[in-house]
Amino acid sequence: MSKFMVNLTAINPKDEDRSTPPIEVMVDTGSELSWLPRQALLDAGISPRGKKRFTLANNQIIERDFGYAVLSAEGYTTIDEIVFAEPTDMSLLGVRTIEGFSVMVDNIGHRFVAIATLAC
Repeated sequence: MSKFMVNLTAINPKDEDRSTPPIEVMVDTGSELSWLPRQALLDAGISPRGKKRFTLANNQIIERDFGYAVLSAEGYTTIDEIVFAEPTDMSLLGVRTIEGFSVMVDNIGHRFVAIATLAC
């Protein structure tokens, strides 16, 4: 698992003039989805669409709201599911967002490297 920090912005897909401020998140290739603070998402007008259950590294199972946002970091953009993180949760950029950015993670340089999207 590779981890480093980037600034992630969530843009409201229904009103692209509304977005979160850039939020420092940990790039976490061990997390499937990206997590941003609930209040920041709500302030951007991004609404929860449902609930999902998650298994944490310590095998604890938690439930969180999720929604959809246009996510942008380091010059890359994609649309993805986003988890509404509670104050005790970390802010994360997960592997599905990384794949949506069409990048791979450079573990040594702690950066994204653009790759071609597979079209098979």
